[in-house]
Amino acid sequence: MLKSDATPVRKYPSARDGNPVAKDNKRTQVVAGFFRQREPAELVAEPVIDQTPSQDAEPATEPHPSNAAAHAGEIELKLLVDADRMAYFNAAPVIAANARNKGTRKHLRSVYYDTPERTLRRNGLSLRVRQSGARFVQTVKTDAADDPLRRGEWEVRVPSLAPDPALAMPFIPEKLRGQLEAQPLEAVVTADVHRHARMIDLPSGTVEIAFDRGELTAGNRSLPVSEIELELKSGSASAIYEIALRLAEHGDAMPSIRTKSARGFDLAADKPPSARRPRKLRLDPSVTLDEAFATILRSCFLHLLQSLPAVEDGRNPEGVHQLRVSLRRLRSALGLMRSVGALSNLDALRSEARWLAQDLSAARDWDVFLIETLPTTAKACPSVAGFDALGRAAAGRQSDAYRKAHGALEDRRCAVFLLGLGSWIETRGWRNDVAAQDLGQLAEPAVNFAQRILSEQYAKVLRRGRRFKSLSAEGLHRLRLATKRLRYLSEFLLPLFADRKSARKFSRRLAGLQEQLGAFNDMAVTASLLDGLDAEPDCAIAAAAIAGWQARASVGVQPALQSTWRDFTAARVPWSRQTPQD
Repeated sequence: MLKSDATPVRKYPSARDGNPVAKDNKRTQVVAGFFRQREPAELVAEPVIDQTPSQDAEPATEPHPSNAAAHAGEIELKLLVDADRMAYFNAAPVIAANARNKGTRKHLRSVYYDTPERTLRRNGLSLRVRQSGARFVQTVKTDAADDPLRRGEWEVRVPSLAPDPALAMPFIPEKLRGQLEAQPLEAVVTADVHRHARMIDLPSGTVEIAFDRGELTAGNRSLPVSEIELELKSGSASAIYEIALRLAEHGDAMPSIRTKSARGFDLAADKPPSARRPRKLRLDPSVTLDEAFATILRSCFLHLLQSLPAVEDGRNPEGVHQLRVSLRRLRSALGLMRSVGALSNLDALRSEARWLAQDLSAARDWDVFLIETLPTTAKACPSVAGFDALGRAAAGRQSDAYRKAHGALEDRRCAVFLLGLGSWIETRGWRNDVAAQDLGQLAEPAVNFAQRILSEQYAKVLRRGRRFKSLSAEGLHRLRLATKRLRYLSEFLLPLFADRKSARKFSRRLAGLQEQLGAFNDMAVTASLLDGLDAEPDCAIAAAAIAGWQARASVGVQPALQSTWRDFTAARVPWSRQTPQD
């Protein structure tokens, strides 16, 4: 049973990914040394379904495709571009010099289906039927799991735009099949796209580049589509980044892994893009250090790319938070790699990540103030006047901070940084940077490296926390930074010890300590935000009330903080060679 929605479409202003058009004249800073050819990557034959595609998703299991349909792993990256610049990109030298021919032009009409409860969407799946001329193809896709570019894709011919659920079932996790059989599918989103596709041959690989212009429609809402899709057909995925970087030299081209399906379903629900927490890493204890680095960096890069749409959209404050977290994780991962030896590209990458994070910090600080700090104090002090005026003044500062954050994302420097980072990860560029005498470390078991690094950072935390009760505010800040680094390192490396109960217990206590120290730091941040706001008309009394309320709260924080510190220091470290497998 199918439902359709023929409600007239309401037009929205044309913009890249539905957001304000980026300005030109952006500064480009190329981070050098990203290209290195390696053995061609294998196309994924049996993709793994993303088990956490959304915050409320249930873990999915791998489907068992039949021989009746093609199944493969799609390796793809999008570049979001302004519609009026599409022809300019199509004529870029990298395409003109390497395209096989002038390509093909198609009019594609795609309909995305799901149950009324959005069973597929909640479990990281999409079901699409696409019409191209007289041909109809039904496709089941999975969200990206552990790699930004790779996702599962299974296709089968169907006679019309109506889906055939029976043909999709072999590619659906078994636990979901009963729900899909019991519920009707309905048409949720329609994509009407004009595509110019060309095949690009480079020494590193063959890439199909598709210039897509069109519209997504869901009920009475619509969004423009203006993007360039780069899909690997053979060779190494580094070819995608090579082309993308060359295109970024000629104009604003923001990398994206957000699918048309994801955009369309958010459009249908009239909600902003989600901002996911990073997935928990899975590392086998026998994995080499080289492979561990690749897995960790892919996780950081995926988290970063998944956070971008929410920040660009601006309606979900969790977007800025998760993007900042992703950049801190990335910097920690790059810092971790310094332990192997001097890597020439690390400092350049860390510098770019720091630049981007700095332009996001004010937006996050004002989000916390307006969402948590001010409402909490206003509720506790109902007789105090001026909270409304203080909120308006803070909202003005928040708007300024978001303009700064969006300016950083629209800067061509950001796109070049992201593409260069992706290329460096895909080609494992750190192998070029490691000195010959240190290369052997990359082939050693990662668990040995983890034991050393975690022990060193844990010892640093203990040193910073010495005489804990008498630590000054500056001392607590230095302890918080050391604790935060230990937590990121633990997230990266403790999966190597995941079979130990002590690893889970240690992680919980470490997280609790960081949260307590973070709450203490938030008070210092609030004080800096209030400095200046109290001079705004009618704001002084409310600002003083917040300062007083937080001073009162800080007295109560100290005992809890000391208790959390004692619990943390009493926890058994899971990476010690003497620690039993409990």
